[in-house]
Amino acid sequence: MKIIDLKCAIIGQNPVVRIVTDEGIDGIGAAESSKPYLKPMVMFYRDMILGKDPTDVEQVMLFIRRLGAFKPWGSAVSAIEMALWDIAGKASGLPIYKLLGGKVRDKVQIYNGNIRFELEGDQPEHYAEVARKMKDRPENFSIVKQGVAFHDPVMVTSENFYHGNPITRSRGFGGYPNRGMLTFKGFNHLMSCIVAMLDVLGDEVSLALDCGPGLTVPDALKLAKSVEGMNIAWLEDMITGDYTPYVLAQQYLQVTPFTSSAIHTGEQIYARQNFVELIEKNAVNVLGPDPADVGGLAEMKFIAEYADLHGILFAPHGTLDGLIGLAAHVNLAATLPHNYIAFELPTGQPEWWYDILDGVGNLEVNNSNIDVLDSPGLGVSFIVEEAKKYLQEEDKSFFDD
Repeated sequence: MKIIDLKCAIIGQNPVVRIVTDEGIDGIGAAESSKPYLKPMVMFYRDMILGKDPTDVEQVMLFIRRLGAFKPWGSAVSAIEMALWDIAGKASGLPIYKLLGGKVRDKVQIYNGNIRFELEGDQPEHYAEVARKMKDRPENFSIVKQGVAFHDPVMVTSENFYHGNPITRSRGFGGYPNRGMLTFKGFNHLMSCIVAMLDVLGDEVSLALDCGPGLTVPDALKLAKSVEGMNIAWLEDMITGDYTPYVLAQQYLQVTPFTSSAIHTGEQIYARQNFVELIEKNAVNVLGPDPADVGGLAEMKFIAEYADLHGILFAPHGTLDGLIGLAAHVNLAATLPHNYIAFELPTGQPEWWYDILDGVGNLEVNNSNIDVLDSPGLGVSFIVEEAKKYLQEEDKSFFDD
């Protein structure tokens, strides 16, 4: 079997990859919906993989992985790897998890960081209300995540929150540009909002806090110490995070060893090599790479297993990965070692995504879990005639062989 074409289309906002073979088997992969600009980066790799056997996934990846990088280049590499595994699974008649070593669990736990609700203000009662809405969701989430501090544009722009002048993110910019020392008033406000959410969630639902990037080391440690003993699942990306192309393990090492609160990072990091220092120095307690950014499914499994050897937990990021990404998450999570906690549930946006993919009905959430699929490959595939309705003019040949 040989690869004869690599295609990329923007469907909704998600860049979708399709790899075509000379035996009529194709594979699909996808990147985050925050990257509708990704097509040129995907197509950069086309000539490097043409003629290769897609079922030799690792061999193909050797040609392109070294030319990836932190977001967004790693996203292009990851989407291609996802499509290769889809082909390998279809060709063998097996779900991807079988090819990754088989399943450890029959159900995979998920958490909610995606289905969020707009804050109606910046006071504790407003945060309590969004926590109540997440708790009342029919998915019965066991962990919900809320943005606070520098990850929350409402809180960071509240009066006298930190010693600095907040920058308003430009439209389409995916980063979090603010950073600085919190004021005494700002820190107390942050804690009041956290306590208000915890009062709603009780001991039934744990709260993960998406905090940055942007906190200083003293504020990160102060926050971690202040929430010890509370029902906090983890503190995420306090120092580094979205669109910060560096790791800064040495700064996390000034926080993690001095608190019992779980410290989490990793969604922005590409490739196993960039996790080595975090893992070997136990700079954090929880890693959360995204299979649509880290370099793919096999890359992420390697990182999870290495983390497990060092007592580090695993809670993958995935909020914008879409339904193709959801299928990839389920296959991967089924194979991960027992350091796995839960992955962040992606959903289909716009809603018509649920009408253009076959197999998504098998990905329903029940009591914060999804059953592992038995369908070949990813377990989802396009209903081509329906999907064609949403192709842009320049992508009209996406489903042509």
